[in-house]
Amino acid sequence: MSFDMKKWLKEQSITEVECLVSDISGIPRGKILPVQKFVSALETGGLRLPEYVFGQSVTGEYHDSEVLNEIGSDVILIPDQSTCRLVPWYSEPTAQVIHDAANTDGDEVAFAPRAVLKNVMNLFDKAGLKPVIAPELEFFLVEQSADANNPLVTPTGRSGRAEKAKQAYGIDAVNEFDPLFEEIYDHCEAQGLDVDTLSHESGAAQMEINFNHGDALELADQAFLFKRTVRQTALNHNVHATFMAKPMQDQPGSSMHIHSSIKNKKTGKNIFVNDDGSDSDAFYYALAGMQRYLVGAMALMAPYVNSYRRRTGAEDSPANLAWGVDNRTVGLRVPFGEQANRRIENRIPGADANPYLAIAATLASIWLGLQEERRPTKPRNVSGEGLETLPKNLDVALDVLEKAKALHPVLGEEFVKLFVEVKRAEADEFLEVISPWEREYLLLNV
Repeated sequence: MSFDMKKWLKEQSITEVECLVSDISGIPRGKILPVQKFVSALETGGLRLPEYVFGQSVTGEYHDSEVLNEIGSDVILIPDQSTCRLVPWYSEPTAQVIHDAANTDGDEVAFAPRAVLKNVMNLFDKAGLKPVIAPELEFFLVEQSADANNPLVTPTGRSGRAEKAKQAYGIDAVNEFDPLFEEIYDHCEAQGLDVDTLSHESGAAQMEINFNHGDALELADQAFLFKRTVRQTALNHNVHATFMAKPMQDQPGSSMHIHSSIKNKKTGKNIFVNDDGSDSDAFYYALAGMQRYLVGAMALMAPYVNSYRRRTGAEDSPANLAWGVDNRTVGLRVPFGEQANRRIENRIPGADANPYLAIAATLASIWLGLQEERRPTKPRNVSGEGLETLPKNLDVALDVLEKAKALHPVLGEEFVKLFVEVKRAEADEFLEVISPWEREYLLLNV
């Protein structure tokens, strides 16, 4: 049965509608409209938004681009009605709808992040395959502060004390913030976000929430909305939630691990497994593709200068693309479990990555692996700590992306060019900032 959005808006007594798109950074952009105006826009050809929104940097700046139209023309927002949800943290009945963007000729804007993922998924669809994804997102709770020059600190919990020590999987440590997490779960339920387990990660006041597996686009939409949900809910409890890859110097970083498998659409079977339960050739081809192409896609999974502070090479934060069974020190972990559910966990993306782009990068590498039919390295049965084979900073990662020509048509030539433009501009802006380290050690010593 098709979803009647206009009927639903009326039944829910919606007064306002948030029309959302994801920019390159994964920040929700768009417009907020009275419900009557939104319905009118549906009937008269849709809303419009400047094309350059998709070239906006994380600082809000716009830069010269060879991809974007220099006259600042509009694109048309097209609502995906399946994404229509309540916004549960408002007292006024409000809906949110994720939109795609189309040019005036009707073609989808190829460099919009959601379109990048959809285009990669279309390659699988035409081959009779369906990716299955399950993301895991880590984040920190920190005290609110209006001064960006101050280091972040962990907030005070129910005990009246701020958490300082590492509390991996600590039950009581999670309970310190029970009211916040109960509200996060309530808000996720109201939005139909299919979250699974909550656990305390290794950092002080660092948490992880896992999603149940499902369709790649649906899970990317959910991760996109989940990050917003956590941040908004945290504000209601007078703390900040951050998905920065490395928000605090003496604490571990935050990741967005992505579990992937591929189903045959006709049979519904996982192509990573043979009928006798053994690992299939497709499983090894996928691993080989990830080893070969995730290096080039590194900037999509670690898109900021800060992202590379997480890449320590230490346990649980691998800086390599080795693979192994149940080995958390390698970039490509194959979890233990029922063989029919064989999957590959990409442990490289940071929590700061745009979910659409991190999932697109993962699937693009798998797709190329299936086409090329190469074999991966031997599985690593020992620690990969200290094994570093990935770019160590954003500039190098962007160089590698530009040279990874096989990825460009899969992700979209225009998208790759625009992404590199935006990220190089952000990196240049960062170079203008003088850090406390420079003042401490260079001011009077050099």
